[in-house]
Amino acid sequence: VRAELALQAAARGVPVLHVPGRALDTLSRGRPHQGVCLEAAPLPFRSLRDAEEPQLGHAESGARQLLWLALEHIQDPMNLGALLRSAYFLGVDRVVATLSNSCPLTPTVSKASAGAMEVFDVYGTDDLQGFLKAKTAEGWEVVGTVSRPEDVEDVPVISCSEFQWDKPIIVVIGSEGEGLSLETQLQCQRMLAIPPGRALHPGLDSLNVSVAAGILLHSICSQKQRHGD
Repeated sequence: VRAELALQAAARGVPVLHVPGRALDTLSRGRPHQGVCLEAAPLPFRSLRDAEEPQLGHAESGARQLLWLALEHIQDPMNLGALLRSAYFLGVDRVVATLSNSCPLTPTVSKASAGAMEVFDVYGTDDLQGFLKAKTAEGWEVVGTVSRPEDVEDVPVISCSEFQWDKPIIVVIGSEGEGLSLETQLQCQRMLAIPPGRALHPGLDSLNVSVAAGILLHSICSQKQRHGD
């Protein structure tokens, strides 16, 4: 495998160096590397200006199935990588992440994403609430996520299986510990919840954020497949 990687790198003009294992340990900062490291420039978050679609009026919005994923204060690089991997696999059109109090796009994120971070642009914003408000004005629906099916600040909560995808939507996922901030909750038209399959013990009443996002996205994206798009 390593010989094949070296040939592929050489074919693309990438210099190949054979170094002791301890040098690879240093490059990977002690994380597993399987004997191969690639030194590359960091990938920055892209500007939201590059992500914008033409504005959608209400009539046009209903005819288009667009899905963006917004991430608020995701801090664990393994979770961020898993979220990007699921979003790419399931057909999410854009991923937007908060820049403050959030994990940057690191090598650990790239590895956890199984390479999705390298081929799937991630957009950053310093004003998530302003972004969501602007998209709502363009005819998009903003849906938040909660771990338990209960009303949150007067925003209705429904099971993900009951959600009907009939206009462009932004699914907003909150941080691992706190979930969505109050300010972001107030920008949502509805909240989605995943119903559990049994009565849950206290303290075991939620899913890992990347697992929950994968279930929610699959539930929504399966509607697109049924409609034959």
